[in-house]
Amino acid sequence: MLCLSITRSSDLSIIRQIYQQIRERILNGELRSGEKLPSTRELSSQLSVSRNVILEAYDQLLSEGYIVSKRGSGTFVAEGIYLKKDPLPSASIIRRTEEASQDHLIIDFRSGLPSLDQFPRKTWARLAYHTWSEASSTLLEYDHPEGRIELRELLSHYLLKTRRVVCRPEQIIITSGAVQALSLVAQLLITTGDKVIIEDPITQDIQTMFKAAGADLYPVPVDHHGMNTSFLPASLDPAFIFFTPSHQFPLGGVLPIQRQVQLIHYARKKGCFLVEDDYDSEFRYDGSPVSSLQGLEPERVIYIGSFSKILSPALRLGYIILPSALVDRARMIKRYSDLHSSSMDQLILARFINEGYLNRHILKMKKIYKRRRDYLISRLKAAFKEKVRLYGYSTGLHLIAEFPDLVFDSHNLAIIQQMGIKVYPVEEHAIQKGMHAHRLIIGYGHLTLEEIKEGVKRLESAWKNIQAER
Repeated sequence: MLCLSITRSSDLSIIRQIYQQIRERILNGELRSGEKLPSTRELSSQLSVSRNVILEAYDQLLSEGYIVSKRGSGTFVAEGIYLKKDPLPSASIIRRTEEASQDHLIIDFRSGLPSLDQFPRKTWARLAYHTWSEASSTLLEYDHPEGRIELRELLSHYLLKTRRVVCRPEQIIITSGAVQALSLVAQLLITTGDKVIIEDPITQDIQTMFKAAGADLYPVPVDHHGMNTSFLPASLDPAFIFFTPSHQFPLGGVLPIQRQVQLIHYARKKGCFLVEDDYDSEFRYDGSPVSSLQGLEPERVIYIGSFSKILSPALRLGYIILPSALVDRARMIKRYSDLHSSSMDQLILARFINEGYLNRHILKMKKIYKRRRDYLISRLKAAFKEKVRLYGYSTGLHLIAEFPDLVFDSHNLAIIQQMGIKVYPVEEHAIQKGMHAHRLIIGYGHLTLEEIKEGVKRLESAWKNIQAER
């Protein structure tokens, strides 16, 4: 029996946990060449997970050459993979860095986290008190799956004004964050074997979600201006195209209007939908947020937004704006998913928007985040000079740092982590591997200036340790 363990509360998906454990055992020789692996049915039963999860993990191992499949016989460990362990990092580095790690908290450069200590607690609490105090008993009943009309009407006006999103309140469904909105897209548009065109790199979780729904992903490479539309496949008929035009994740590009028009022409020709994920465009530091692509083609674009990065992930409030033809079915799916999102939280947010607090909060946070971004850029340039290239920082809560002379493989990442910092390679989000090995995603929204300073200092020390090993 292949003994594996999964942690459902882990940041890693279950697919990734299974893949990594099997991969590690093959590399260290616990699973030997030619050894037969359990069938997907056996392993899914043993771990109490869907067979599709095991299939995805096995498919990844198969595509990377760790295992081979023999028709009628089963799945086996491939030849020539055992890799004898070399102690990494060296004992001297561990001794030097353990002292630093013990004396200081880990500095986490995770992207997408807002400054939670700036959440307007007193204002929110006051609005919550009045909302609950004035609410009739009918508001405590089951509500409509699409969400409260009070919030949807305000959103339609707010998004038209700030992002040129063109919609009626009836086209909006309030969701439990962007994740549920993405799940709605998957359930609405994907059947097993469908092709989905998607940016590469793009958030690993989104890849996993669409693949779990049965999609076959077709990656289109991203450059400094977002999805490179010249690589859209002429021979493919996709179910939809997923993209992040206002601030591509992770590379940070803004999709120019010429490429937006190309996408619309392509989608019209193929008869498919466009899914626009607008996850953090409110925080654009050089001018106003760019206009949405949805405003150019409202009946072909599905638009997704969230308040997780504007206010707090804990609110679990997001929204999806759908072409009219998809609204009824999407409401039904939402209903059978969780009936509806919290009615009272929606009403509190509606008051927060209507009384002008959202706009004021965004303006305040733009100043704070811009200061942190500028400080991070200055510290990185001072520490690494010409050894680092920075881009993707016009909008949002992260930037990309490229170190042409440094590969962020497991060995070097271990050295960095021993310095008491967490960094995130772009390569983790790449579908086609090997093109982004020199790049890091560095988030700064939740970090103080002192934490940024100390974090860059530790990164510089780690870089010197890595160079000393060469």
